[in-house]
Parts: sequence; C-alpha cells; structure tokens
Amino acid sequence: MAFKTLDDVMVAGKRVLVRVDLNVPMDGGRVTDDTRLRAIAPTIQELAQKGAKTILLAHFGRPKGKRDESQSLKVVVPALEKVLMQDVQFADDCVGEVAEAAVAKLTPGDVLLLENTRFHAGEEKNDPAFAAELAKLGDVYVNDAFSTAHRAHGSTEGIARLLPAFAGRSMQAELDALSKALSEPERPVVAVVGGAKVSTKLDLLGNLVSKVDYLVIGGGMANTFLAAKGLDVGKSLCERDLLETAKDICVKAKAAGCAIVLPGDGRLAKEFKANAENRVAAVDGIGADEMMLDIGPDAITEVAGVFEQAKTLVWNGPFGAFEIEPFDKGTVAAARKAAELTEAGKLLSVAGGGDTVAALNHAGVADKFSYVSTAGGAFLEWLEGKELPGVAALTKSAD
Repeated sequence: MAFKTLDDVMVAGKRVLVRVDLNVPMDGGRVTDDTRLRAIAPTIQELAQKGAKTILLAHFGRPKGKRDESQSLKVVVPALEKVLMQDVQFADDCVGEVAEAAVAKLTPGDVLLLENTRFHAGEEKNDPAFAAELAKLGDVYVNDAFSTAHRAHGSTEGIARLLPAFAGRSMQAELDALSKALSEPERPVVAVVGGAKVSTKLDLLGNLVSKVDYLVIGGGMANTFLAAKGLDVGKSLCERDLLETAKDICVKAKAAGCAIVLPGDGRLAKEFKANAENRVAAVDGIGADEMMLDIGPDAITEVAGVFEQAKTLVWNGPFGAFEIEPFDKGTVAAARKAAELTEAGKLLSVAGGGDTVAALNHAGVADKFSYVSTAGGAFLEWLEGKELPGVAALTKSAD
C-alpha cells in the first residue's frame, strides 16, 4: 500500500494539520478511557520534537452541523495535556478568524486543538469550500485517525486533495498491520468471525472466503450456519431468513478452497443470564427449549488446532456471550491460544471491532496480539474489501 509517512516530510517550522480521533468516552466532563489519546501521542510528540506547529483537527459526538456547547472538544484538553505531557492550546472554532488567529500565534513545538469540525455542516458533506478553509491553516496534512478513514469528510478526504498528505504513526501502524494480515499475508490465513448476526457481516463473509484458508465462525451467527445444514438449534439466536444465504457462502468458500469451521459442540442453557444452569452437548443434540451460548470444549480444541496451523490470524467478533460467565470460556480460551502463538513468534494476529477489543481485554491478552484495532467501522469496512476514502486520499497523494 503506497502512502507517505512522517519519514517523508520535513516539518520544522511548518504548520501541520493533524486529523486525530478524540471521540473519547466521557463522564461528567472527565475522560473515562484515554486509549485513543495514547494512540495519537507518538505522532503529536514527534511533530513537536521536530519543531512543527501542530494543529489538531477532530470531531466529537454528533452535533449535526451546528454549534452545540455540550459537544465541545474543550473538555478533552486536560486529558490530552496529561497524555502528551505538554500544554495544548485551544481555539473556539476550526475555521475562520478565530482559528486563523490561534494558528498565527503558534511557535515551533506548540500544539493547538481546534474546535469540533462537525460544528460545521461542510464537514460531513465534504464541502470543498469547507475543506479549503481548513487547508488555509496548514502547510502539510497528516491523517492519524484510521477510525474515521471510512468517512469521506472535509477533514479526512477533502483536505488531503489540497495539501501534501501523510500518514501519522498510528495510521501507519494500522495500515501496515492490515496489509500484512490480508493484502500480503503469510499463509495459511485464518479469519475468526463471530458476533450475533450474519446479516451485519454478509459483506465481510463474502470477501473473506476468497482471501483466507480457514473461516472460523462463532457467536450467534454460527447457529444460522448450523441451521442451514439442517440442524435444530432450539431457541438459539438464528436468522432463519438467511439460511439460503449461509448455504451460498458455504458454496463460495468451497469453490475458493476456504474451509469453514463451525462448532461441533456447544455450551447450552435455557435462559440468558450469568451462571445459568447449563450443559455441554454436540450441536445435533440441542433441545427445543435450549440455546447455544458458547462453543464447547471439543470446538475449543478444534479452533486451537486451526490456530496452530496458521501463520496469520484476523479476528472480528466473539465466540459466545463472553460478557457473562460461564459463556466466556470459548472466547477466552481461543484468545489466549492466539496470544500464546503470537508471543512464540508463530502467528501474526490482528484483531479489531468494539466487541472483539472488549473480549480480548476480558481474556487479558489484548496487549499480546500483534495488532489490535480500536477503529470499529473502518476496520470492518476494510475487512469487507471496501475502499476507505481517508486511506485512498493518502495513497493518491503519494502518487
């Protein structure tokens, strides 16, 4: 994937506009999770050390193109200063006289955060005039927000057409990891796709069967595939209107030489609650009043065996209802096996998506995977094989 990075640009004394993701969770004016702030810190600190005048662009919430003080980025400044270990100036707008005056006062090494880009309707409309107003504030554009790369907005795509555009360190790490995982992978490649519904991941499944050697299906969506094979899944979550679709995916997988791995046994219960009375049974032995809430021990062993054969693993979605015990066993065991193989240097493991990150954190292994993406929608669209406007803009700029 051809894109330029901070290694390809001299930034000393230049005004560098950096698109970052500051859409952090808040509680009473306090940032409750600074993961996204820590992700962008290396880029901002490097620019400051190299003498750039760093100007941060970001959105916050969904103000729908109007000023909304409850969604001002000003509240993020204290947490950002703490992570960066330096002062962060703030401008009350992201374009116009207020922004221009704030930028004009910057000296090399300074960091300035501009107000929420979504206070302007031109941001989400990718209005060329709005993008031009942003571009006036800088000499160089850096995108360090992969999580917004699936949106063609003024601050993610429009501006990259107007200034020399580069990937920040977080964006660079994400693109490198994704490229190694599916664009130029070491084989065999295994994809784990879990979660509740097939309907939300049809494009994903359709793209992966042509790219991976094993497709391991878990979570509620496994029930739909089992039902498509003629099994009775009882009260399990199952999209019965998608049985033919599941069959089609299996046919495409076979034609592409991709082995679909479904659970042979599961942990069953009659009610969905923590520590509900449960039993382990083969998938052809699910009672009419039972639901499968996790994969069983035999399925865990099979998944571990598939992982041991693999060189590359891409993971999106849990194996079961990992939020409640004991239905977290499958996800935890599989995650720990992948982490073990990764630490041993036998596996490149890339995972992403909100539930996936939460599941890996629950298993205590998120920091042991090769790369864990917090991007959510952008990660999923990339796995689906879709062009991400923010990434495409960087590659076009490199060309």
